[in-house]
Amino acid sequence: MNTVVTLDAALSAAKRIFGLEGKTVLVTGASKGIGQEVAKQCAAAGAQMVIAGRDAERLEETLASLEGTGHRALVADLTDVAARKQFAADCGLLDGVVHSAGIRGLAPMKMVSDAFLTQVMETNYVAPMMLTRHLLAKGQIRAGGSLVFLSSIAALTGTVGVGPYAGSKAALVGTLRPLALELAKRGIRANALCPGLVETTLITEDKDWFEESRKRYPLGIGLPADVAQACLYFLSGASTKVTGAVFSMDGGVEFV
Repeated sequence: MNTVVTLDAALSAAKRIFGLEGKTVLVTGASKGIGQEVAKQCAAAGAQMVIAGRDAERLEETLASLEGTGHRALVADLTDVAARKQFAADCGLLDGVVHSAGIRGLAPMKMVSDAFLTQVMETNYVAPMMLTRHLLAKGQIRAGGSLVFLSSIAALTGTVGVGPYAGSKAALVGTLRPLALELAKRGIRANALCPGLVETTLITEDKDWFEESRKRYPLGIGLPADVAQACLYFLSGASTKVTGAVFSMDGGVEFV
């Protein structure tokens, strides 16, 4: 006997599998770009959001744009040790975390200073890992929770001039698998996304470079929404058996 699935039933099933109703999700770097889009899509999927960033005005704009009620915005510099620890305490209980805050850190290695390399590593690697450490130590990630780290295809490929950035993103990937194994017994998942170029104002400032780079992507350069949708998968019940994964979102650029 054929079973007819109605549109309402299909939508209900999709919402049940991919939705975030009843979950509280933290997104760092939510004042602009990818982090902002992740926050918007998580809220639209039913999550109650805790959003973080350093720019109070932009963060408030993000907060005002979120669907639903009960969301919170916390202004913090997560590279500051004391501020990071206090921020973790202020977050409360969480079902998901998306570590989106980061800086580009581009420079040829022969021109890299100690201060510059330290800044890139502190922002892109130390801050998300130590924030994770504080949240776990305080038992603030619920069983069944999900951690998503935004790495980069730069961690997986070699490109001239991105050594500090690539190193910081590769450090996330290197730490991910041991972390995932440690957390599995607690029912918490940890995964990383590795996008290629994503069209944000930071990337499109140099229009000539951007248009030339676009040609290298058979499927086109990514949009913040593309990354946000991948985050929804890793945060939702659709990925309950996925952990320690490094998910490449390169638009085919590696195969050109």
